[in-house]
Amino acid sequence: MPLILYQRDDCHLCDLALEVLAAARVPEFGSVFIDEDDELEERYGMRVPVLRREDTSAELDWPFDQEKLRAFL
Repeated sequence: MPLILYQRDDCHLCDLALEVLAAARVPEFGSVFIDEDDELEERYGMRVPVLRREDTSAELDWPFDQEKLRAFL
């Protein structure tokens, strides 16, 4: 299942999301930085970090913990 984490540079909440993903031992995922992309900024600007499943297009907005993450996956 391809996963993408939408995030920003220098984002404390994004760092926390990465910690949750690591603690949950999430399989490999991609990172997309929304900075400098007007379309992504419009879509995710107030919501980052956001984890997206490419197979279902489902999105998990922050805040999430390991339990919410496992249910999402």
